[in-house]
Amino acid sequence: MRKLDSFDLPVMRSKTLSMLPNIEHGFFTRKGGISTGIFASLNCGYDSGDKEENIAENRRRVSKRLSISPHSLISAHQVHGSDVVTIEKPWERNNTPKADGMVTNRKGIALGILTADCAPVLFADQTQGVIGACHAGWRGTLGGIICSTVLAMEALGAKPGRIKAVIGPCIAQKSYQVEVDFLDQFLDSDPEFAQYFINEDKGHMRFDLSGLIELMIKRSGIIFSESIGHDNFTATETLFSYRRTTLAGGSGYGRSISAIALRD
Repeated sequence: MRKLDSFDLPVMRSKTLSMLPNIEHGFFTRKGGISTGIFASLNCGYDSGDKEENIAENRRRVSKRLSISPHSLISAHQVHGSDVVTIEKPWERNNTPKADGMVTNRKGIALGILTADCAPVLFADQTQGVIGACHAGWRGTLGGIICSTVLAMEALGAKPGRIKAVIGPCIAQKSYQVEVDFLDQFLDSDPEFAQYFINEDKGHMRFDLSGLIELMIKRSGIIFSESIGHDNFTATETLFSYRRTTLAGGSGYGRSISAIALRD
């Protein structure tokens, strides 16, 4: 399902997307950067509290690994919503839009998703030359970010039956403890969502974020999807985790980046 490159900047790759000749992509780990302390080392989130020069260098390294210019690696101001933007050219940082999904049909632009427990989801319709990426936490997934991203790709000519979707590393069900009343908002949306919760004790359940995302991908009309796996919470050495940090009493955390681009 995946491999870890043994040279240059470590990156996890999807077997599915790797078979598409005009697609470049990567699910990057926390290794290979220059940030230190709680941000060690490949922190790519400008809003994390890390030094900007460190983040800029880390993103430069990611860009090099993707064979694009640093200016062409873009990421939105993610707000756990369902808004999607269509990219025609890279934006400047002071014009970064609030959105949790991005799509484009322009070559040489990498759509970057920042995560630290939520799932990055990458999409590609190779035939039409359209790609997409979204940040899927529980709020965004419940709010329709998957469907919104696919619809934005369709507006560029993509067809759901041709789109390949890959769910990147995220917090696993075994690590995602929630209060029982957390389930109510899911049941209010769709009783079928109950299957993604496991009772643990009188007051807690375990939530399967990746499973719900996979269901939403299928509901959007996509025939094939893949899940990279890896649990952010337990992957201490390789992935950032908001929940792991906060449960340990920390206040800051790094963000991993996952990205997809159309080759020039």
